[in-house]
Amino acid sequence: MSFLPARKGRHRQRYQDHLRLVAGCIPYRLQKDVEDRNSSVTSRINVLMISTPNRDDLVFPKGGWENDETVHEAACREALEEAGVKGILDEDPLGVWEFRSKSRQNCCNMEGGCRGYMFALEVTEELDSWAEQTSYKRKWLSPEEAYKFCRYDWMRDALQVFLSAIEERGSRRAEKLVELPMFPAADSMAEHQMLTSAGCSEKPPTVQHLEESFTNKCIVQG
Repeated sequence: MSFLPARKGRHRQRYQDHLRLVAGCIPYRLQKDVEDRNSSVTSRINVLMISTPNRDDLVFPKGGWENDETVHEAACREALEEAGVKGILDEDPLGVWEFRSKSRQNCCNMEGGCRGYMFALEVTEELDSWAEQTSYKRKWLSPEEAYKFCRYDWMRDALQVFLSAIEERGSRRAEKLVELPMFPAADSMAEHQMLTSAGCSEKPPTVQHLEESFTNKCIVQG
């Protein structure tokens, strides 16, 4: 399978307040075969992390945000290049974290500092081959395992924010399901017409396809 090569170099790198701007994501999926449907959403979540050579700890996909792309495009590109996954990216970031690059971890000042924007990415496709496959290996983990193997404290913070957001989202969806009217199967067409007239649709109107400046086909969802 052909794929775009990973971007190299920093000639397009964005900076702000002398900090290198970084975009990344927490890729996740919901297990559909869990027996206890009343269990919390987070108990059915798996998150995807990547490993690097000669290390036992793990990281989430992230990398430099470049000047010819939006922050959402950068986050999707890094997920595709480093982890070989595509999916639906939340429009709002989980948060913004400031940290030092791996080569400057022991510095006492912010030299080599980064400002990272992290998003949640619901994975819809896993590729068999991807740009940086020789450098990164994928690992699906439970949230507890992911927390244990996180290389950086700021990534643990991002994971906790992500889990809280997912749990809150699951609660809101459950409340909406309780409020939905019930229709006989024979009235499925009438149900569709009623939902349409009420302003409901199969896809949220805030879902927008990013410009296909690269072929990751990332979707941003508000």
